[in-house]
Amino acid sequence: MKRTLALVSLSLGIALLAPVLSVFAQVPGYPPYPTRNSPETWSPEPSQPEERQPLVPVEPVVDCTSASRCLGYDEQIWSAEGRQGDWKALLTSIDNSLRYLGTKEAIAAYQNYPIREFTLDRVRRSLLRFRELVVSAKSPADLQAAVSREFTFYQSVGNDGNGTVKFTAYYQPVYSASRTRTSVYKYPVYALPPNFKQWAKPHPKRVQLEGKNGLLGNQSRLRGLELFWFRDRLDAYLIHIQGSAQLNLTDGSVTSIGYAGATDYPWTSIGGQLIKDGRLPAKGLTMPVMIKYFKQNPKEMNVYLPRWERFVFFKETNGEPARGSIRVPVTAERSIATDKSLMPPGALALINASFPYISQNERLTYRTVNRYVLDQDTGSAIKGPGRVDYFMGTGKIAGDRAGVTGGNGTLYYLLLKE
Repeated sequence: MKRTLALVSLSLGIALLAPVLSVFAQVPGYPPYPTRNSPETWSPEPSQPEERQPLVPVEPVVDCTSASRCLGYDEQIWSAEGRQGDWKALLTSIDNSLRYLGTKEAIAAYQNYPIREFTLDRVRRSLLRFRELVVSAKSPADLQAAVSREFTFYQSVGNDGNGTVKFTAYYQPVYSASRTRTSVYKYPVYALPPNFKQWAKPHPKRVQLEGKNGLLGNQSRLRGLELFWFRDRLDAYLIHIQGSAQLNLTDGSVTSIGYAGATDYPWTSIGGQLIKDGRLPAKGLTMPVMIKYFKQNPKEMNVYLPRWERFVFFKETNGEPARGSIRVPVTAERSIATDKSLMPPGALALINASFPYISQNERLTYRTVNRYVLDQDTGSAIKGPGRVDYFMGTGKIAGDRAGVTGGNGTLYYLLLKE
């Protein structure tokens, strides 16, 4: 899924239009626009020394004077103060990773994994033991103590060599769509061409496949591969970013689409392009702000959307949940996307970062949390040891939160002590 980001994150379609702009306006100083399967960056990431491994064993400083500082103290697992815990969701995500670790793909991935401590067997045993601890623990403190006692922490060196990791978020949007072209639904997403592997490189660019206005239609080499049609060009474009979507069809049925492939071009930040050209200020640029700009200036889409030259293809997934790059479902707030050339696929991780939450009065507030997650996805914009894209879930609320997620945190992988 995140493979499109392509994976960053990042983000929002119908769910983030006019009704929620007022909500975001109440959030002071939210971070620069991120995306789903593609994080936004408009300044170069600090270079990483090549000689260092991406993960290093550490003795983490655990300050349990507050929950946010107590590394491994995951309050979200258990219900408390009127909030529903996601204990079952965490176990499901663990089981999804365990399924992956039993595949030929996992065997191949770990045969070539550069950090010798991360063997397929040890990653699998670590997950099995962590699952036992989740089942038996009675509280966040119980689990935190057991993990600190039984596991070794391997910290990502981050984008600066000192552990600083940039976090963004992605989600699965819900859109209205049609199986047939109409005067209202006229912007398509396409199925993967059957001869795509034979396409010569460099691949055609986005503008060559869909035109500046997204309506190249019968003149496109993709004619006949239209999968679904959307009433808003931005909806179709944002699905390319998020990598999947749930669809409410005009005939009353419900289905979904997921990533099937993409042309070979890197991520280009449209938000960064708007800033570069002076169309929008860098400060306070979020996905809702960008969407509002294009709603007020629709012809500008013809200028800016083609600048992301990569083109994503889809397949109908018949209502199945979004899947990550390791081909298992991703779980809301329990799955992350990282650079799979560096990070161990399917492994247990722990993040410490700040995320937005919607309060009872519909204001967004940020809270620093510890969260056990499974590394199950990737994305073309998720590069290096200092990038994490966090899966928020499906639908409007997930999109509201993903669109304003951004900031620095820390990332650890957990292995059973030998």
